[in-house]
Amino acid sequence: MERPIRLTPSLREKVWGKTHLAPWCKDSKTPIGETWFLSDRELPLLVKWVFTNERLSVQVHPDDGEDGPRGKTEMWHILEATPSATIAMGFREPITRQRLWDATRTGEVEHLLNWVPVKAGETYLIPAHTVHAIGPGIVLCEIQQNSDVTYRLWDYGRPRELHVEMAVPICDLGVHPGASRALPVGEGREEVARSKHFVTELVHLKTGEGFVAAPEKCQLWICLEGRGTLGAEAFQAGEVWLLPDSGEPTAIVAAGASRFLRTWVPG
Repeated sequence: MERPIRLTPSLREKVWGKTHLAPWCKDSKTPIGETWFLSDRELPLLVKWVFTNERLSVQVHPDDGEDGPRGKTEMWHILEATPSATIAMGFREPITRQRLWDATRTGEVEHLLNWVPVKAGETYLIPAHTVHAIGPGIVLCEIQQNSDVTYRLWDYGRPRELHVEMAVPICDLGVHPGASRALPVGEGREEVARSKHFVTELVHLKTGEGFVAAPEKCQLWICLEGRGTLGAEAFQAGEVWLLPDSGEPTAIVAAGASRFLRTWVPG
């Protein structure tokens, strides 16, 4: 019988990252921008913690088949945010592709974006082709297609490669709908994101409460708070667990009040 597998965290240094990572990871002497959770086999989904101390580049991701077989649709669940923290998704108002071309040459593109304030507990779905950026003062959980193809349109003068000629033709030029509306789907469960690539729920379990998870493709349980057991394995906050794709359902039991993001690939 297959058992749940705890994914391995891999910390990635970034110029825009942070050294204070607790309680999600141990603090670091060097700026860490991302923690990737990895398996011994490639999964269709990738989970990350993202820590920002500066603005990330203005970027866009291709869709499936545009630069390799797998594109990059992603979602962000805000874990921490300073009072002034913002993210950008889409534009304040629809623009023309020529206007976007011109704005990437001058840096005006960062001012055309729709920067919105964020707070802990909010979720944002970022489909492929959405122009986006993350501001400083944020810790978030990112769930994405397992692809690292990124086109940068603007990087605030930092000496990194831009990909304007590939990016501009695929950008969605419209207005993003904003934060997702949570949809109750059961006791202590809300659906916070849905796409053809993944479905994500926010799950709350009270002390002693349990949930039986039926098998799903690439079902990942991301523990944001609490402790308990997944099947025969002990879990705690900050961990990501992969449940078996088939076989018997897995029982999750909370030893203390627990909160998870549960995500999987829909059939």
